[in-house]
Amino acid sequence: MGEERYRERASRFEGATAWTLDLSGGPVGPVLPDGCMDLLWIGGRLLVAGPDTRAMTPSVPATGRCAGLRFAPGTAPALLGVPAHELRDRRVELADLWAPDRVRLLADRVAGAPDAAAALEALALGAAARASAPDPLMRYVAERLGAGLTVAETARRAGIGARQLHRRSLAAFGYGPKTLARVLRLRRALALARSGVPYAEAAVRSGCTDQAHLAREMRALTGTTLTAHLGR
Repeated sequence: MGEERYRERASRFEGATAWTLDLSGGPVGPVLPDGCMDLLWIGGRLLVAGPDTRAMTPSVPATGRCAGLRFAPGTAPALLGVPAHELRDRRVELADLWAPDRVRLLADRVAGAPDAAAALEALALGAAARASAPDPLMRYVAERLGAGLTVAETARRAGIGARQLHRRSLAAFGYGPKTLARVLRLRRALALARSGVPYAEAAVRSGCTDQAHLAREMRALTGTTLTAHLGR
């Protein structure tokens, strides 16, 4: 989507990204898996987007603006009070996770704010002050996998066994570390390709075996091709 429609900035909430989207410019394209979870303000409603394992086409109003706060992998479950795997590939009302009366109050605040993204930040910061902290080991795992380390090497450096890593990854990320590694690898490849790096080079630099491997991962995780996605 064009920069004139979509804008993002670093959030006051550590590791998060605040964003806004103008819906008046036509249909919204699919959102690709990124290992993150989002707090959304869409059509006057507070929603939560769980971690995706495939491309999702958002259901949004035809006009107006929406806003969101995109949390780094492993950050949102402690804030929301629900394991990430319970929200995998789902979009749910915040009122399904928190007390409805509390959510109605929060929704009124966001609705009355001049900057919905900033209001979402304030909401998240207030909730974080009362919530438990995210699992620091899983933050480390996400950072290492995002940097291209293998799951085995990440587990070794984290000092954690494979079975425990998988269990804690489900709670923190919504899926196991191998799936998160695949998602983050694809994100690295897409970033390289967008910057003009040839597909074959982007594949190898991101951690794929070759361009054919990247093409298979792109199709499996997004349902489309690199050329079709980047040309959208």
